[in-house]
Amino acid sequence: MIKEQIKAYIDLLRLHFFFAWPLLFCAGLFLGFANYGGFDWVLVLKAVFIALFGFEAGFILNDYVDRDLDKKDVDQSLTNYWRVFNTRPLSTGLITSKQALGLFFFLVALTTILILTLPYPHSLYLLIIMIYAYGMEVFYQLHKRKQHFPIAQLLGRTDFTLFPIAGYLVVGHPDWTVFLIFLFFYPFAIAHLGLNDLADVENDKARNLKAVTVMYGIKGTLLWITLFTIIHFGTASLFLFNWGIIAIGGFLIGFILLGIANILLWKKPQPQKSLRILPFFHITMLIYSLSLIFDFLW
Repeated sequence: MIKEQIKAYIDLLRLHFFFAWPLLFCAGLFLGFANYGGFDWVLVLKAVFIALFGFEAGFILNDYVDRDLDKKDVDQSLTNYWRVFNTRPLSTGLITSKQALGLFFFLVALTTILILTLPYPHSLYLLIIMIYAYGMEVFYQLHKRKQHFPIAQLLGRTDFTLFPIAGYLVVGHPDWTVFLIFLFFYPFAIAHLGLNDLADVENDKARNLKAVTVMYGIKGTLLWITLFTIIHFGTASLFLFNWGIIAIGGFLIGFILLGIANILLWKKPQPQKSLRILPFFHITMLIYSLSLIFDFLW
């Protein structure tokens, strides 16, 4: 029983992806170091835990809001990608709603305590982003149940887009770089969401959710992914003007991977195929993060 509980919590938190969120957050942080100075490994460690606890709390909130709808799932493919033990702990009762909510508030409390150790106004910046992100996560999950235009998707991904910006604001201030980070990362996040919707289309139909693929079909979703990928290439290129050879090289590798992903999607446009394409996006995000970090350290 204890072993099953441990597996359930690992799936609730998507723990096999735990390293990705601190890296993305720290990519923003190291951009802040480049612009404002103040590099400190203790601060980096603090940022790692802010990112880890804050993002994991978001995963719990996602599952909590959708706990009843998730019972209608008919396709476990995407579940198996995001959850190593292929379980949805809340909808199956492996973890109770009360337990999940308690863990959510515990992680939020830890994140808040760490944020409050930052000097003002940086602590205020992060608290505002945290409150906005959790509010937007709830809005996204609820609004896509009844929408006729993809407002939930277009607004909902702003929470993910603000994640590297939050890292930047640990030492930085709202400035031109914040705007460039948003321009660079938002189209990527939107394209990634379209790919997720394509992979999960059967479940979204069963839940009666107005996801991108449900509203626009497979071809419409492919156009969505490709359009926002192309926009991302342009905005990411603008973002790179101020950074060095390591960042430029990393982003070029990412562009190649995203280009290959889009070509493969159009060659065989099937929901099942998108599961094999998702790693292209996730590896690209990892390369982006590492290249920005090492560009500073080098």
